[in-house]
Amino acid sequence: MQDRPRRSVLYMPGSRPRALEKARSLPADALILDLEDAVAPAEKPAAREMVAAALRAGGYGPRELVVRINALDTEWGPADLAAACAAGADAVLLPKVNGPDDLARAEALMPAGADRPRLWAMMETPLGVLNAAAIAAATPRLECMVIGTNDLAKDLGARNRPDRMPLLPALATCLLAARAHGLACIDGVYNAFRDPEGLRAECVQGRDMGFDGKTLIHPDQLAIANEVFAPSAEELEEARAQLVAWDAAQARGEGVAVWGGRIVERLHAEAARQLLARAEAIRAREAAGAG
Repeated sequence: MQDRPRRSVLYMPGSRPRALEKARSLPADALILDLEDAVAPAEKPAAREMVAAALRAGGYGPRELVVRINALDTEWGPADLAAACAAGADAVLLPKVNGPDDLARAEALMPAGADRPRLWAMMETPLGVLNAAAIAAATPRLECMVIGTNDLAKDLGARNRPDRMPLLPALATCLLAARAHGLACIDGVYNAFRDPEGLRAECVQGRDMGFDGKTLIHPDQLAIANEVFAPSAEELEEARAQLVAWDAAQARGEGVAVWGGRIVERLHAEAARQLLARAEAIRAREAAGAG
């Protein structure tokens, strides 16, 4: 998994200057400046210029800046990609990735150089999910998979259920593929932005599955996602205690420790260290955002 916190990944419409300005002060770990679904066709060229200008102007602090472009087979996609690269986006989010060829085409159109953006892939079609392992392995430039649950549910003909049972096979498939290749994986959106308890339940489900964070559609959703996808005080206390027990066992030449009536092996110690490192990365990110 990636060390950079991505608890909250907020979509911001690229055609709204006030939204692009407001995003500079929002407590999101990452921002997706959207040129695709959130922008009407007639507004797409102007939105591209606004997003590029916002990126060049900066002022977003530690927030990761991702541009979701239109598909490369549309009239807007290639120009979107060129503008995102030239303006210094951290990553480019490709919509409706169906297979490795979609990533290869994007890479071929990007300028050469180590400073070009990373790639993120929208996993939102049945074909894309079936090809998730091949997509995850396609290029070292791919950094993150983002689940597009709305499009996926539409294509599947799935009903909207609080437990998301119809989508669980697809969610798990993408998560497995991402983890097998060291990628971040971000859960899909929760549409009812005025339903905080429903959002919390879905965040808890995604966190427990193993997702790094959640894509969001409204700033009011940020606090819950940031809270749920961060280690709790109890989890951090347990991680520290496990490491104390593990280190003491190692000092005695023992390969297994016991803490709280449970076995602590090397894998548990490694997981504890990862949890503490994640908490420190979140602390550093929040300190930088407040500065």
